[in-house]
Amino acid sequence: MRESKVTVKIPRPLYRKIQLVIDNSGFSSPTDFIVFVLRDLVGEAEKKSAAAAVPGEAGGAAAGGGAEDFDANDLEAVKQKLKNLGYL
Repeated sequence: MRESKVTVKIPRPLYRKIQLVIDNSGFSSPTDFIVFVLRDLVGEAEKKSAAAAVPGEAGGAAAGGGAEDFDANDLEAVKQKLKNLGYL
């Protein structure tokens, strides 16, 4: 069964930048690239959330899963991804 889809609006200049980024990259469309990036980010968030739920694991001290779970490296990685996508 096919998954249902929804429309997400992004700024047209960002869409154009994504089109340039994906040229000769193997992605068939900006939508494919955006879905890939979002799945990657959600997967990372799920890993962090799962690690926080396991007592004794690194990052597990904060039970709420809030901003305190991010270290400086995580923050820089997110900033770089946002910059690459044209948000920063």
